[in-house]
Amino acid sequence: ENRVKSGNDKGLLSMVHSFLLIGQSNMAGRGLLNEVPPIRDEGIKMLRNGRWQVMAEPINYDRPFSGIGPAASFARAWRGTHPGDEIGLIPCADGGSSLDEWAPGGALFDHAVMQAKLAQRLSQIDGILWHQGETDCPDECVAVYEEKLERIMATLRAELGLSDAPLLVGGLGDYLPACSVHDYYANAPKITEHLRHFADTHGNCFFVTAAGLSCNPDMLHFNASSPRIFGFRYFAAFTKRQSI
Repeated sequence: ENRVKSGNDKGLLSMVHSFLLIGQSNMAGRGLLNEVPPIRDEGIKMLRNGRWQVMAEPINYDRPFSGIGPAASFARAWRGTHPGDEIGLIPCADGGSSLDEWAPGGALFDHAVMQAKLAQRLSQIDGILWHQGETDCPDECVAVYEEKLERIMATLRAELGLSDAPLLVGGLGDYLPACSVHDYYANAPKITEHLRHFADTHGNCFFVTAAGLSCNPDMLHFNASSPRIFGFRYFAAFTKRQSI
């Protein structure tokens, strides 16, 4: 029944509820580890080497400079309303990845499906957290963003049998249009509009705003305090089953 023994429950069994983390660098996390207090909770697990291990940040170690992302505070908020159960995080985000790289049949998609199926042996997947879009800001990518996202998510849900699991999609940072002198991210607000529209027009899909969040000096990645806030917003959308 996807139940495991918790380290503090003296043999009692608890349900593990897991969440798939996919997208690019701001889902993986780039906030500096020393800028916020760590989140420590033995009831929060992460999937490593096919086993649940107690969470430690960085959760999604896609690069040597991985750091704080939204997943830890999402998990902390979830534990606050589910104190008797454990939460498992399935990290599969990859920095700089485009929608084309997430297409069904590609390495990132197949890896996420493989990890999720492994997690399903050990848990019940209760939702999917998605944050991606910075790489798809060029005009030609913006025009087909929702069409590509539709195919990715429909196939992912079918592969994993998750038609009813909430899909939470986060908007891009407000600061991005000022990020580059080459105007690469000028279309970031349009990507955010597409993400909101996608959520509004698909069942079991909810938009999470990044409005007001701050960035690292690179003006591309959220700073450490912002993913903490973002994670709580993801949880609010998950709990209310509505876009925020």
